[in-house]
Amino acid sequence: MSSTEPRRTALDALHRSLGATMTDFAGWDMPLRYGSERDEHNAVRTRAGLFDLSHMGEIAVTGPAAAALLDHALVGNIGGVKPGRARYTMICREDGGILDDLIVYRLGDTEYMVVANASNAQVVLDALRERAAGFDAEVRDDRDAYALLAVQGPESQGILASVTDADLDGLKYYAGLPGTVAGVPALIARTGYTGEDGFELFVKPEHAVELWQALTKAGEGAGLVPCGLSCRDTLRLEAGMPLYGNELSTSLTPFDAGFGRVVKFEKEGDFVGRAALAEAAERASARPPRVLVGLVAEGRRVPRAGYAVVAAGEVVGEVTSGAPSPTLGKPIAMAYVDPAFAAPGTEGVGVDIRGSHEPYEVVALPFYKRQK
Repeated sequence: MSSTEPRRTALDALHRSLGATMTDFAGWDMPLRYGSERDEHNAVRTRAGLFDLSHMGEIAVTGPAAAALLDHALVGNIGGVKPGRARYTMICREDGGILDDLIVYRLGDTEYMVVANASNAQVVLDALRERAAGFDAEVRDDRDAYALLAVQGPESQGILASVTDADLDGLKYYAGLPGTVAGVPALIARTGYTGEDGFELFVKPEHAVELWQALTKAGEGAGLVPCGLSCRDTLRLEAGMPLYGNELSTSLTPFDAGFGRVVKFEKEGDFVGRAALAEAAERASARPPRVLVGLVAEGRRVPRAGYAVVAAGEVVGEVTSGAPSPTLGKPIAMAYVDPAFAAPGTEGVGVDIRGSHEPYEVVALPFYKRQK
């Protein structure tokens, strides 16, 4: 296989049999949509959707010093995560720039699973291996060991409960437990990237097809539909969740990106980027950097990443993500803007769409919050 040939997940043939439109995403051939992305999006908001996320990068960190290694390598307090729980965190460079945002699952006392974005999995793996020097811990590339399926939406618990006897009621948000789903051994995690309640199921690749089919059957009466990456993007945008390469990058520290809360200076010992991040935190408190805000269009034109945010003829920010919002029925965007224009309701803000300054309303993120 040539290096330019995209990788295929264990569900590849199944996606094609369902008529999915496939796309190259981070070196993987992934389903973009199966039919209408709006219908897929609305299914997740009102019923349930089934996703193949097998392109995500799983990395095992094990051994007596696994917690100490992760506390050194990442900005979060990973040693403080209890077994069975998960934490959202970031891995930064020495200069504080964000290499990736991650979810870390503590599977046991000395066993962790780090889940990286597909586009950064190799970068994160290399960084963790490099940072493991001197620690009694092993960093293992587990990308080929897992397929990852997600059931997201208000009906997801009922659908999953019909094919597992795992205690879903007792499974908190950002927690994971081993169980059996439709006869398949799985790590069941209550995590997701849609703004809805939902579950992510880590299984062996050889079990992916039978699990997908079992979940599809279980979800028939509940309106479950297969969902592609396109609606995953509009769902996370409505939920105000950052995407690496759009809202996050090596040119931004977590403080620049408005995610300073993930940096835990109070944890013991040094960690990669600590000094630079302490300076970034000080800079941010002295003079706040550009602020990540929501923008809602007054018209119909859709803003895209890289478009300028303008006020009184001056550029005051930049769009990082934009799309039509099926839930709001209007185009929306996330953008970094100067603090003077960041307050919800700020007047006179627009987006330069091909030379025309289209009016936008500044709103607080997220655009959408599910009813508990």
